Amino acid sequence: MARTRKSDTTDAQRQRILDAAEVVLRRHGPGKTNVVDVARELGQTHASVYRYFASKAELFDALVERWLSRVSEPLEAIARSNSPAGERLQRWLMALFRSKVRKVTADPELFMTYQAIAADSPTSVARHLAMMDEHVATMVSDGVASGEFPSETDPHRAARAILSGSIRFHHPGLLATSPGPPGEQEAEDVFALLLAGLSARGR
Repeated sequence: MARTRKSDTTDAQRQRILDAAEVVLRRHGPGKTNVVDVARELGQTHASVYRYFASKAELFDALVERWLSRVSEPLEAIARSNSPAGERLQRWLMALFRSKVRKVTADPELFMTYQAIAADSPTSVARHLAMMDEHVATMVSDGVASGEFPSETDPHRAARAILSGSIRFHHPGLLATSPGPPGEQEAEDVFALLLAGLSARGR
């Protein structure tokens, strides 16, 4: 169905509000950010912000959703591509690792701000984690169907094992608190080992 001009305008205005909210968050932090300040940053009234977001909590939820979508959207393209499942999984894990490292290291102050508001947005975070699980399970399922992985493999159990086994390379909290992010070669080696174990399972 074609998008309407009204929906395009609504989306554009929501994005402008979110951009302004990010500026205010950086300036004041989550605790001191309010809808009035966001509206002032936009040069509008707070009533105009409330037309699109019913509360500060809803505005913060949308910010977290957008922040996480910047990770999930490139991963979706990899997960749905037509290359062999093992190759896709390796590429997907490396893309996830690089994306999370960029978020932690490129702008640490903004990263910590988003970590704080994400802690109060568990539904958004849960959806993001479910997306990751579904991506990996889909790729494993494709590998089972093609004979690349053993037929007795349970895709969802395998997905949870792969994500748990690689958590050091994509958990934002672990990346932020370690002396420095793991290197790319280490990440590649660990991911390759996990996938080799998956391929050899049951043999």
